[in-house]
Amino acid sequence: MRRDEILSALFPGGWSITDRDDALMLGTGTMASGGTVHVVGIEQGKALGVDGAIILAGHVLRIVEEGGRDPLLVMIDTKGQRMSRRDEMLGLNEYLAHLAKTILLASRSGHPTIGLVHGKAAAGAFLATALATDLLLALPQAEPAVMDLPSIARVTKLPEDQLKRMARSTPIFAPGVDPMYGIGAIETILDLDGDLAAQFEEALGRVDGRDMRDETGLERGGRRLAAMISRKVIARVRDAR
Repeated sequence: MRRDEILSALFPGGWSITDRDDALMLGTGTMASGGTVHVVGIEQGKALGVDGAIILAGHVLRIVEEGGRDPLLVMIDTKGQRMSRRDEMLGLNEYLAHLAKTILLASRSGHPTIGLVHGKAAAGAFLATALATDLLLALPQAEPAVMDLPSIARVTKLPEDQLKRMARSTPIFAPGVDPMYGIGAIETILDLDGDLAAQFEEALGRVDGRDMRDETGLERGGRRLAAMISRKVIARVRDAR
């Protein structure tokens, strides 16, 4: 599905997105129930650099400043962060961290936040946008990956063939929608044959401010230790008080 088709399916009441040369998405949509949803994101598989990150962050901060509790949808189709010398020298990691914090601030300020991966989603640009939301949705054709297997092989010094074998039984190593669903990062894979607007509003109703991805990953069998470790850390912090 193309961007406009997705937006029309999600927002039967209409939508308005400003056309930009930098592939950023800034606008709003109207749900079937009549409620307004703020929409931000990046499209066309473009990389996210310091310029885009600060524009998106500024827009989210304005939403928070205006008040209200309208939801925020973060739509992502990006090949990752822009790996240019300029972006790195300007502190791209800090810009991405700032963007992630604004999305978290929106959530803490009463705006339910939902991410939607509908194309590529990789590396820092993925972590600082869609993965920073309360709940992450994906279309079946999406291609999410925190790091692809060739990159993991370079970092870990493990043969790529070995990583491919490990990925068959350990979703944490594997890119793609199904492995991300298995570890609990993706809450729901949307059904394109169903009513996307209804699925979106149903997902919105499940947002309660709690991050349950570790528990979800445990239930699905793709992330077996994170929940236990989290519980132990929380218990020790409480005991230390």
